[in-house]
Amino acid sequence: MPTKVCFCEAMMAPPGSDRTRMGKLWSHSGDAVLPFVCTACLASLLFGYHLGVINGALDHIAAGLGFADDAILQGWVVSSTLAGAAAGSLTGGALADRIGRRRTFQLNALPLFLGPLLSSNSGGFESMVLGRILAGIGIGIASSVVPLYISEIAPTEDRGSLGSLNQIGINIGILLALVAGLPLAHSPNWWRAMFLLSTLPAILLLLGMFKCPESPRWLVKQGRYAEAEAVSRLLWGKTNKFEEEIGNLKTDGSETFDEDAIWGELLSKRYWKVVSTGASLFLIQQLSGINTVVFFSTAVFRGAGIKSDVAASALVGLANVMGSMVASSQMDKQGRKYLLMSSFTGMGASMVLLALSLAWRSLQTFSAILAVLATVAYMLAFSYGAGPVPALLLAEMFASRIRAKAMAFSLGVHWVCNFVVGLLFLSVVEKVGVSVVYLAFGAVCFCGTFYVSKNLVETKGRSLEEIERELSPAVYNDAPGFAIL
Repeated sequence: MPTKVCFCEAMMAPPGSDRTRMGKLWSHSGDAVLPFVCTACLASLLFGYHLGVINGALDHIAAGLGFADDAILQGWVVSSTLAGAAAGSLTGGALADRIGRRRTFQLNALPLFLGPLLSSNSGGFESMVLGRILAGIGIGIASSVVPLYISEIAPTEDRGSLGSLNQIGINIGILLALVAGLPLAHSPNWWRAMFLLSTLPAILLLLGMFKCPESPRWLVKQGRYAEAEAVSRLLWGKTNKFEEEIGNLKTDGSETFDEDAIWGELLSKRYWKVVSTGASLFLIQQLSGINTVVFFSTAVFRGAGIKSDVAASALVGLANVMGSMVASSQMDKQGRKYLLMSSFTGMGASMVLLALSLAWRSLQTFSAILAVLATVAYMLAFSYGAGPVPALLLAEMFASRIRAKAMAFSLGVHWVCNFVVGLLFLSVVEKVGVSVVYLAFGAVCFCGTFYVSKNLVETKGRSLEEIERELSPAVYNDAPGFAIL
């Protein structure tokens, strides 16, 4: 039976020992890549912040700008960011292919800076929505480029744990937004400062990317082998890591200097199975109800009778971060498929409990505490799998020739669904009740568990080139691992 080693024992073990290696989340090569991953994750942090900033601030924004009694306009303040993100995610793929991953990050700092600056100084509904659209374009680009960049610079053995830092960054951003909203109880105009604070990470992203390398895989696609070799030595060392990674890139036919795929090719017989699977993952993720929790948990808690509703939402954000950290340690051990199935099952059970706590009169005495517990459990389950895995898995599954555009297409589905849910949630709740909506979200989660069990293959511990060769047209056209939707 294998011996269990705790974190403290690993930290106290001599350097280089087995316990030290077991206690670390990633290898020595992963340590070298970590600063570049963290810089890219500044965009992830802003992704989460701009999603979460509206949670506790919406009522104060609506009151301050004169549309407190209009649920439709409030829905547009939430969903305008998502509409911008849908456009940004599609733009991000084309930009990443044309000008490279690093320059795309730098260009993306512009809407991430200007959007919140405009919102913080808005004098009415129109300027607020315009600022939110600009911020949305920025987080849409980030949503496709961050996992793409991390997957292409991370060592094979650490791609899961390093890739999960994308989701951790998003969750930290959501938590920071919720914590930043605490002064709203005493200062109703504090929401302006909340938007302004987010301009700082945008500046740091722009400056930090000057120190980050370009993706060696993108350089090879451009035929710039000498630069790719230099970057690979920086990222992976001067040992056989270089031959293992770049050697595969040079000899693999799909990574040779060639034109990038056009958008129409994503719908071709050659690529449609894997592209439709990626889009379906994000469709299920968004219809599971995650963003209703991110956007509207404060309002739901208030309706359940919780006095400290913003603080309760901050607790939910903290659970989100903690779950992501657990997922980071398990991604390269348990595997992507196991985490996704466990996650969707836990999310479904939590949504059912949340719906019952708000609907059953027999539970009315405990409805407040049950609502918080169910929401925290839901966020823990989401951040364990359904949050971090889809973006990482897609970056691994897609062939290099279509990777950027296929990521953009899948995330476009993500943002369109996000937009529709954010826009219609309050209106639908007014008509059918929040419990019915949450039961529907729970049903989607259970369907997600079934879909993952039937339609995904495991990718942990395999290089992007190995995965691509397995999913080449000659193999995956008839493979049972992917369903035709």
